[in-house]
Amino acid sequence: MKKFSACTSILVGKKASLDGTIMIGRNEDAKAAWPKHFVVHQRGELGDQFVSKETKVKIPLPTPSFKYTATPEWTSKAGLFEEDGINEFNVAMSATESAYSNDLVLGFDPLVENGLNEEGMITVVLPFVKTAREGVQRLGKLIAQYGTGETNGVLFADDNEAWYFESGAGHYWVAQRIPDDAYAVAGNQLAIQEVDFNDSRNFLYHQGIQEFVEQHHLNPQPTGFNFRQIFGTADRSDAIYSTPRVWSGHQMFSARQATNETPESQSLPFIMKPDQLISVFDVQDYLGSHYQGTPYDPIGTGDMHDRHRYRPISLAKTQESHILQMNRPHGNDIHWLAMGVTAESSFVPFFADINETAAAYRRGKLPAQPNSAYWIFKHAGVLVDSDIHNLLPLLEDVQKNVNQAAIKFIEEMDQAKLNLDSNWEYYITKQNTAFAQQILRKYQQLTAELITKLTDNSPLNFNTDENL
Repeated sequence: MKKFSACTSILVGKKASLDGTIMIGRNEDAKAAWPKHFVVHQRGELGDQFVSKETKVKIPLPTPSFKYTATPEWTSKAGLFEEDGINEFNVAMSATESAYSNDLVLGFDPLVENGLNEEGMITVVLPFVKTAREGVQRLGKLIAQYGTGETNGVLFADDNEAWYFESGAGHYWVAQRIPDDAYAVAGNQLAIQEVDFNDSRNFLYHQGIQEFVEQHHLNPQPTGFNFRQIFGTADRSDAIYSTPRVWSGHQMFSARQATNETPESQSLPFIMKPDQLISVFDVQDYLGSHYQGTPYDPIGTGDMHDRHRYRPISLAKTQESHILQMNRPHGNDIHWLAMGVTAESSFVPFFADINETAAAYRRGKLPAQPNSAYWIFKHAGVLVDSDIHNLLPLLEDVQKNVNQAAIKFIEEMDQAKLNLDSNWEYYITKQNTAFAQQILRKYQQLTAELITKLTDNSPLNFNTDENL
């Protein structure tokens, strides 16, 4: 049995989205109680060398580093794990979607114990690239040189295109450009299928990968180069852990085309065309999904076995969920961030131009802190969990209110940038901080209401005679 990793990812091309934006998003899943911070690194903040606390690899860095947003761990004891961000050149990156390589491939190119892992990928790539394609190439070069100790998928986007990068062994990798009129979802399984080595616009790859596969007789097909089939896995574990989440995405966005798909299929396509254009709220719904409307919803009304048959997309171990929305009007790209369990939180929009984040987003440790954004969202979710069917409607009302407020805020800020002559970064930082604090107050008010309603749920209740 595999040591299961987590995360679920989605990428949406600009002609597949409702408003012409490019979106990459992912749930970061690790531990049910493990706070994240949200920060802005200023230009030149990084030094000239990265040293991994996890693997001890040392990687020289260009100078100066670019400004970028990030969501590091609350403690750097085991490493930074910055996970997602947008830099000053409007490049977005999310790392990583954990996956698995098969034993045959790893026998010839083992994972590297002291290589570049998820812990450092954002830190050594995002602050040094000016396009998504450059991001793919830099990460690929570093993995080829230093190796990696994990099999991972990494998402990149800029204001022109989105890319999905996958490492398939200790040093070998491929990347595919998401077509403008398509989307893709991935869930802890290598996803890229046929690689066209003659199509440099849509595919990038380790220059030695074809020779490696041919030399070691790794391709089970006489023609073509199916990266997932050659490097990945397709066992029972994948069928119950990974593919149902991909199936769920296809049912949400391409139901008319995916009528013959099943949750356990091992041949689900990576690139899909949506039945209708996808909004940012559609992406939020996917990342917050737990198979609602199917027998597999763990909080639904289905058979107990079915309800726990498949691993849901949103689950208790989500630390944060993000959507990096690019190609927006006037360069106002947005880092949407939901702290804690996606289904029980709200995505708050942060403009990539901000100079710092709200103080509550820079706090949070163990044990819980009441003034931490991570813990404010988690507190409300934990209370809802105690009586989910009765209390979930209260949470959903707040989520709808936040969504509407977010759209209004974004529209106002887009207009403000058009009319502002200077000091945009100062202005948007101040306004974004105020908006983030407003959303936190909504969740604190929800928590107060939930506590009030739960006070009568004690097992020590007794029907006391009113005359006593």
